[in-house]
Amino acid sequence: MFRLETEVDKTRQAQLGRHLRNTNTERSPALRALRGTPAEKEVPLHVWGLNEEGLLAGGLTGRTWAGWLHVDLLWVDAGLRAGGLGTQLLVRAEELARSERGCGFARVETWDFQAPGFYRGRGYEVVAVIPDYPPGATEYTLTKRLA
Repeated sequence: MFRLETEVDKTRQAQLGRHLRNTNTERSPALRALRGTPAEKEVPLHVWGLNEEGLLAGGLTGRTWAGWLHVDLLWVDAGLRAGGLGTQLLVRAEELARSERGCGFARVETWDFQAPGFYRGRGYEVVAVIPDYPPGATEYTLTKRLA
């Protein structure tokens, strides 16, 4: 017999993460090979575009892990879009991921009303499409080979 609970519990969440990590390590030769290497650690990667006054004009936040750059957020001020800042941010993140962190690939998720065309125009390929996520929109996952 089990009792199910639904409250948020950070201690149990951490415990669950450790259990899943151990199980995944046991079952996956690829993950087992990562353990104890620099690629095992997830490391934040941020690139900022600042205007002449030092104010945020755009930025990219992401992380690297297991030889991959994962772009989490990319935004450029509306008045500056189509001026190349988004491309500069993405290219700089890709360069850092490749040259300083040994990443060979990049990935990003974006919605149909955001920037799938932007990423495709920079060499990313759609590898997954989730219609109606959230309802009324489509989510795309795109990847790119960096090396």
